[in-house]
Amino acid sequence: MKSFRLLTDYLRINKKLYLLAVLLIIASNSILALLPKVLGEVTDGLKAGSLGQSGIRRYSLILLAIAVFYGAFFGIGQFTIMRLGRRFEFLTRGRIFTQFSRLSEDFFSRQGTGKLLSYVMNDVTSVREAISFGVTQTTNAVFMVISCVVMMLFSGIPVTLMLVSVCPLAAIPFLVTYFGPRIRRRSMSVQDNLASMTESADEQLGGIRVTKTFAIEQTAQQRFGAAVEQVKGAQLHLVRLSSLFQALLPFLGALSLVVSLLVGGYMTLHGKMTLGSFVALTFYLRMLTGPLQTIGNVINMMQRSGASLDRVNRLLAEVPAVRDHEHARPLRSLGSIEIGHLTFAYPGSREASLKDISFSIPKGRTVGLIGRTGSGKTTLAKLLLRIYEPPAGSIRAGGTDITEVTLDSLRTKIGYVPQDGFLFSTDIADNIAFSDRSAGMEQVQAAAGQALLLESIQSFPEGFQTRLGERGVTLSGGQRQRASLARGLMKQPELLILDDSMSAVDAVTEAGILDNLVKERKGKTTLIIAHRISSVQHADEIIVLDQGRIAQRGTHEQLLRDPDGLYASLYRIQQEGLQHA
Repeated sequence: MKSFRLLTDYLRINKKLYLLAVLLIIASNSILALLPKVLGEVTDGLKAGSLGQSGIRRYSLILLAIAVFYGAFFGIGQFTIMRLGRRFEFLTRGRIFTQFSRLSEDFFSRQGTGKLLSYVMNDVTSVREAISFGVTQTTNAVFMVISCVVMMLFSGIPVTLMLVSVCPLAAIPFLVTYFGPRIRRRSMSVQDNLASMTESADEQLGGIRVTKTFAIEQTAQQRFGAAVEQVKGAQLHLVRLSSLFQALLPFLGALSLVVSLLVGGYMTLHGKMTLGSFVALTFYLRMLTGPLQTIGNVINMMQRSGASLDRVNRLLAEVPAVRDHEHARPLRSLGSIEIGHLTFAYPGSREASLKDISFSIPKGRTVGLIGRTGSGKTTLAKLLLRIYEPPAGSIRAGGTDITEVTLDSLRTKIGYVPQDGFLFSTDIADNIAFSDRSAGMEQVQAAAGQALLLESIQSFPEGFQTRLGERGVTLSGGQRQRASLARGLMKQPELLILDDSMSAVDAVTEAGILDNLVKERKGKTTLIIAHRISSVQHADEIIVLDQGRIAQRGTHEQLLRDPDGLYASLYRIQQEGLQHA
């Protein structure tokens, strides 16, 4: 029952509404169960010739009342349950998204976007169907069976005949016990394969431009087709088992009807029961067949939703690798940042990305971080932001270990501009003002001006209201980087981290942006991570990383004095590249 905690908690909170809905459905079933009894009385009256015009009118009004009250009670009850199901769907999707926002980067590195979307779409919908259609149909079926059995006792039907007629139905619990767990396992396989297919579709659509560029549409179709084939195979396994289960239930109902015809017909011919009672019996057994088939459908649905519920529960039970500790306190100010003997390896990796790193970033200073690809530059930025958890005591801000402060208070004081800054498919102004939705247009324009993007924006027909495509596809690579940079500047953080965020702009534009940074960030702390020396040569200090270790440190001029050093080597290579450009 632990796996159904999410569901049972919701049912408990809304128990009054669910109880009202269930009572209405029970009442509707009790009313409908009167129908065969009334028809049996009409049959006996017509056979005996005792039913006149007034009797026919009376029974017609009774049948009309049965139809009206059944429709009203069942309709209101079903609407209430369906409405509660939709609210569960809404709340659960909100919880899942909140959980996504809490989870750490290591979780997302293990999951594809398609699989994450599958939680929100397929799994939640499956569970919602269980607590809307499932509850409605289960209540309807169970109490229809009870109502029919009770009314059979008051319709002149011999108890022995009733017991013999319903005897084939006693096999149903055994069928449920056998088929239920097997359907659940196959349903779990279907949901997992659906997640893989969604992930494949997301990947193929996201890379459609690359696919077209390389003219490999057929390969992409084959990859997606393989995922679809797996879904089809899993669903066929489930359908075969479910179909067999659902076919056996009405078969048992039909078998029950055959027994009633043989035994009840014999008893009616020999005067042991009236024709009206026999007609009522056949109607009741026919009414029992529908609920029995419904129970089979509900069991299949519950097994499928159980598999989905397990997946959702596992997601919601995920504990973020990086989170606020029990006694975490807000960080008032970053101040100077001290990094001491920092060694870090990514989860699951044997090789450390950073090895015994020690340096400081004094408040108000600009520090450059440079090195070859894979030297650990971006890793250091992620540790400063606590995207990954640094070893306790290895990074201090204003004298405080950053692992002892709240994540929100730390990250609000840092502006991070990555190389591939993500842009949302809203307008340009909304993307720049992402950190401050209340900012005025003057502030947005100022930030765009500092990033040397203002002129480009003004050339667009709709200016700052220009809507960007998915991931900012309507902008060039350099424009996307500058829009991301403007967003970071807009935040006016205590620490601005630029992680190779000008790699796609030309040298002239880069020089202009750096001049603006020197003016606007005067007295504020800035960490510039780059491959190009031109991005960091103005920094107060430059840290050179090589294979996770500090290879050199100093100003631009000091580092060039060592001709055999890595910095001077990189400088010569880049200068030669500029001369040949």
